[in-house]
Amino acid sequence: MTNLTLKTGTEEDFFKRGQQLARAADRGEQLPDERVISFEDPNDVMKLITETRLALFKAVKDTPGSITNIAERLHRDRSAVKRDVDEMERAGLVTITEKILPGHGRMKEVRAVASRFRLQADIA
Repeated sequence: MTNLTLKTGTEEDFFKRGQQLARAADRGEQLPDERVISFEDPNDVMKLITETRLALFKAVKDTPGSITNIAERLHRDRSAVKRDVDEMERAGLVTITEKILPGHGRMKEVRAVASRFRLQADIA
């Protein structure tokens, strides 16, 4: 996936988009290569996308790695990075997968789900 959109929207907007995608799939059209994550409250978007989490997303996008490795690169406490990664995983911005290291056991690797994301807020 290359594009991720974080946006505000109503429940009605969510179902309307789902219906449009279903109709396009029924017609055999290629669906867009994107993920859309909707929030009803713009404050929830602002809580998720902090300055430090944005830097974390960029670091993971550029070079996936373990939480320890990412914390070292960003000069941050490992436990704080872990909390941020957990929040970002719950929101769908990153994934955590177990990677086997030949002769060295396993590690959990953090990866961005998209090469870029777009913020879109409609405030009425």
